[in-house]
Amino acid sequence: MRALLMAAPFVVWFIWRDVAIRTGRPMGATPWTWLVAIGAILVGLSLMATALAPHAGKSDVYVPAETTASGQVTPGHFEKTRPQR
Repeated sequence: MRALLMAAPFVVWFIWRDVAIRTGRPMGATPWTWLVAIGAILVGLSLMATALAPHAGKSDVYVPAETTASGQVTPGHFEKTRPQR
């Protein structure tokens, strides 16, 4: 998903450049630094949004995988915690 956010400024630029060339507008050099910076900003914003967004499972407790006495492995899972009153 974040790769798409990084690629989005490049896709928009090259589509806009193609349209501009077809309509006869002169185009300058590709602004690689700006495109990379905008992509990095979008990825950074998505990371911050992920960290700050409320998550339904934050109160869940992870129970790691265990091996039983017979040698079988029980997979790890999340258990819901009871709401505190």
